[in-house]
Amino acid sequence: MLSSVSQFFNAFGATVVVPIMIFIIALFLRVKLKTAAMSALYAGVGLTGFSWIIGEFTPVVTKIIHQMVNNVGIKLPVVDIGWQAGSLASFNSSVGLAFFVFGLIAEFILFAVGVTKVFMPSNLWNNFGFMIWGTLAYYATHNFWLAMGLSFFMLLYTLELAEVQADRWSSYYQIKNTTVCAAQNIVQTVPAILLDPLWNILGFNKVHLTPKTFQQKFGVFGQPTTLGAILGLLIGILGNLNRLASYHAWGQIFQFAVQLAAVMTIFPLVTDVFAKAFKPLANSIDQQRKTAANTQHITDPLNDRKRWFLAVDDGVGYGESATIISGIILIPIMVVIAFILPGNRTLPVVDLIALPFMVESIVAITNGNILKVIANGIVWFSIGLYCSSWLASIYTGAISHYGAAIPAGIILVTSFNLMARPLNAVVFAAFVSQDPLWIGLCILVYLLLLFCLRRYRSQIWHYLKRMADKNTINPSKE
Repeated sequence: MLSSVSQFFNAFGATVVVPIMIFIIALFLRVKLKTAAMSALYAGVGLTGFSWIIGEFTPVVTKIIHQMVNNVGIKLPVVDIGWQAGSLASFNSSVGLAFFVFGLIAEFILFAVGVTKVFMPSNLWNNFGFMIWGTLAYYATHNFWLAMGLSFFMLLYTLELAEVQADRWSSYYQIKNTTVCAAQNIVQTVPAILLDPLWNILGFNKVHLTPKTFQQKFGVFGQPTTLGAILGLLIGILGNLNRLASYHAWGQIFQFAVQLAAVMTIFPLVTDVFAKAFKPLANSIDQQRKTAANTQHITDPLNDRKRWFLAVDDGVGYGESATIISGIILIPIMVVIAFILPGNRTLPVVDLIALPFMVESIVAITNGNILKVIANGIVWFSIGLYCSSWLASIYTGAISHYGAAIPAGIILVTSFNLMARPLNAVVFAAFVSQDPLWIGLCILVYLLLLFCLRRYRSQIWHYLKRMADKNTINPSKE
């Protein structure tokens, strides 16, 4: 059965399966048949557009990063080969496939009984983010049920974090009652919340570094297309420092500047198409929420305890200006940090293009404050480099065991996007220790946070709104 499931999803792929799921959900939400069909089609078009752009741009970025690395001359033993190998291994392992089926059923049940207010099946393709950790745990311990338990527990706290940041994400990215819920990207909610008071003490909230202020202060030079070209020039120069006297080098530099400017221009357009897939569903949810809220005389959606959210692919936010600008700026920063960080063994390469995905929750919580996004990214992803270094031998063994190819000449591999996750790594360590004390502690912390979320959700959302408002020039009044 599991083999058949694997063959089915490999045959049709995300660009077909996700639109089918969206079409079914739209019908359940009483969206008109024509609108539901168009939502599904927009989802397929959006996913295809993302895969084409990232597929074409990733080799270009990877080449520049390799040149930057060669210029420095420092060799790191753990090389990031991208998340795709981890996804392939997840769908090839018995634990991964079992959780793909079990996890989908569990997501329906958890939503139906009210454990979570996030409807996750609409984003089922990102379940591989849970599957990969279960695959690693099974490879390390050979304990099937422990590995399944780990994947399920990660699903639980991912849903919890997704609900915590849900109001901020839907407000910032302007798609009502939606949130992202990818295991590899949602954990950035933690540093975004915990570190914000520190950044405010340092005055980062007073530095209004947002796409809007960029355009107001710098005019044409503050637009995403122009910023892309400028960032492309800088990154291209860093990749060609040892041969700037060559016209071939400057050819590559200017080509990369135009290519990055194209990505910064085209990606928001693709994002708009992808967002069209979810807006009719989100509007239907919002209309039903308002109807129910009116009967209870609830005027503020932050106080609506029955409000629920549709999980959407984080590609919806990738092309937003602050998100893609922050992610691109972090590319050379993370390469430099990888070299200077004491004890780090990981070289981030291929997954650097995923940095805009990785910062979405931070962008939403900080209201697009690019300085805070970069600061949070530096702290969190630096810790993440240590995590991926520690996990490298297990990750390499697991993905090679389950059929993913290891590039020739590389001994240890990782995925910066999947493995550089401090919270996930800590939970993984607790479960693979097979110590009931550590596993029980993880479960206890989750239950305490779930209690707080169920009882104080509106207060949490109001706090996050006030926190976000501190980053605006004219804060809104509560």
